[in-house]
Amino acid sequence: MSAELDLAGRVVDLVHRLAGSGAQAEALVGHTALALTRFANSGIHQNVADATTAVRLRINLDGRTVGGSTTVVDEAGLSALVERTIAAAALTPVDPGWPGLAPPAPLVADGAWDEATAQAGPEERAARVRAFVDAAEGLETAGYCRTVHWSGAFANSAGQSVSGRAAEAAMDGIARVPGADGVARLGSRRLADIDGALLGGRAALKARAGADPVELPPGRYEVVLEPTAVADLLANFAFYGFNGKLHNERQSFAEIGAAQFDPAVTIVDDVTATAGAGVPFDGEGTPKRPITFVGEGITTAVAYDRRAAAEAGATSTGHAWPGGSAFGPLAANLRLLPDDGAPAAAVAGPVADGHTAALLSTMERGLLVTDFWYTRVLDPKTLVVTGLTRNGVWLVEGGEITRPVRNFRFTQSYPQALGPGAVLGVGGNAITPADSWDVFGFTGPSLRLASWNFTGGASG
Repeated sequence: MSAELDLAGRVVDLVHRLAGSGAQAEALVGHTALALTRFANSGIHQNVADATTAVRLRINLDGRTVGGSTTVVDEAGLSALVERTIAAAALTPVDPGWPGLAPPAPLVADGAWDEATAQAGPEERAARVRAFVDAAEGLETAGYCRTVHWSGAFANSAGQSVSGRAAEAAMDGIARVPGADGVARLGSRRLADIDGALLGGRAALKARAGADPVELPPGRYEVVLEPTAVADLLANFAFYGFNGKLHNERQSFAEIGAAQFDPAVTIVDDVTATAGAGVPFDGEGTPKRPITFVGEGITTAVAYDRRAAAEAGATSTGHAWPGGSAFGPLAANLRLLPDDGAPAAAVAGPVADGHTAALLSTMERGLLVTDFWYTRVLDPKTLVVTGLTRNGVWLVEGGEITRPVRNFRFTQSYPQALGPGAVLGVGGNAITPADSWDVFGFTGPSLRLASWNFTGGASG
């Protein structure tokens, strides 16, 4: 038995001793160790490491549901957590939507664990920073390299008891010339997959290719979105589109069974296949399993936790987020599947990879977009999003990149941009961009889209 599983079981037992066997209790224990090496002005300026064990408790007592948490895990800390949570239940209204506890069920997948990543020291991250800086060949650089590992367990009064662990690594850096930044990011379950020299060289190419941009008028342009921009689409689909709570409240665009996307689009959630925390169970102890949300253009599912599932007459899909009941369930490992038959072309200039280059090669006139930034949802129902381009936009003419372009502001419905007939190509590989939130793994290849609505300059 893991230390975290023993701790979770002790918390549940303590609830029963203090509140009686009629109390329904669940405890989630997680130990997170994050190590981060930051660099700026082409030198490391900070190396930090933090390890925290947190306990989250939720109880349903006399029809009332309440939760609490602590990072003090000695006997006094656990007792205080249980006592104040029980006391809070007496002050809480009756919860008519309480869905009950997760029943006993075995795990479907193992956690994504890599021992070398979990045990990596600062010198291994520093070596990747050095490689990034050297590959930029004198350009000013900044960014970070991180490793994080998690081990945890869940136990409840209904007999569900599971544990797991996961590791993740990422590097995110920029290279800079006067007036232009180039970015390169990569996340992986293994630090060994992070090549600082490759990323530094890519960032430097983008920076040099972005100097002296021209300004283009607002309007609708054909675009190729690199994986870093595609990740933003998937994040918004997860938070606002495939969220079962919002779907129940009719605030989501998702219509199960409808052909809302182009047939080239298949979106799955698979904890075994993307970066981000590969934890094999959710915050309610429900085992995670691969789920297809969009299959060849048809919306097939939304994410449920136990409460949202009960409201919809469905079952939990394993997407409960610890402490996230107010917002709803989240698909944290969303992935746009690549086109396995997509061609590749020679990489030149600022293009991220050979499959992106192939998508550009037949574009008569359009834009290559590296990144979206500061995106905000204007209308959750249609998922209209406004935001900015960042870290490089280029004009493509006759299949060739001809000049850098100043950043745009855009206002665009994300589902509409990927709607039937709107996807002109899907890349053949899925580079995993690093995610600054650590726990999410939104992954996709480059996309070629028929239209994207740019509404003005980035400062407008």
